[in-house]
Amino acid sequence: MAQPSDDWTGYDVDFLGLPVPLPTPLGDQEVRELTYPRFTVLIEPERRLAVATGVNIDGEALLDLERRGEWDLDDRIPASEQAGPTVYADNDLDRGHLVRRRDPGWGTVAQAREATAATFFYTNAAPQAAGFNQSKELWLGLEDHVLGYADATDQRLSVFTAPVLAPDDPPYRGIRVPRRFWKVVAWSPARGELAAAGFLLDQSELIDTSEGAVAPLGAFRTFQVPIRDLEQLAGVDFGPLTAADVLETPTARPAAWKPLDAPSDIVLG
Repeated sequence: MAQPSDDWTGYDVDFLGLPVPLPTPLGDQEVRELTYPRFTVLIEPERRLAVATGVNIDGEALLDLERRGEWDLDDRIPASEQAGPTVYADNDLDRGHLVRRRDPGWGTVAQAREATAATFFYTNAAPQAAGFNQSKELWLGLEDHVLGYADATDQRLSVFTAPVLAPDDPPYRGIRVPRRFWKVVAWSPARGELAAAGFLLDQSELIDTSEGAVAPLGAFRTFQVPIRDLEQLAGVDFGPLTAADVLETPTARPAAWKPLDAPSDIVLG
């Protein structure tokens, strides 16, 4: 089990060779900033969930390690500010990683193991319908798809993920279960340039928060979304990522959100 360390420096703003700040809430709500190996989590205590996460991924140095890690509370903040094990007991909700287990797992074997184990803190989890979290088709493979696209460059990404903390999310066991999740992936296609793509997943049809209920079957929907729309929807300031959005270029400006059925539907340049 990973133990919090003062050596955990968190998300690196300059990882892509130009400054890309961690997204922050647009409002004045209180947040807790928690640093881990190569990633940072911003927790909103009132919701007990992350309002933003950011991780640096070095595709060339990624290691394929076996799954290790046990979910635990982070003792740097009170347990009352975290959505802990009771949220996930005896129901069809998964502890969905926000920063994926393998994303910070690069460098030496020791570094990669420490970083991947650190993704198992409840601060890095959000309740997700089982059908959503276990699907490998789109949402969980978005970073891999962009890494492949960025193969001609340095294969470095900065990835930001969190639930949309909407005020009308359904209440359940002392929290509100998010119905939507956002993700923004950033990379540098050329020295001094920044590119980014925004995505939204809607699990509204998959969640049922009545006690003892099993989530109903239904399709989850994944969209590529203009980052400026995500900014308004999630109440998060994405800084330079909004202007770097590949959907905002003169040659690729869709009239509406782009539903995704396969990786080939994604616009990256």
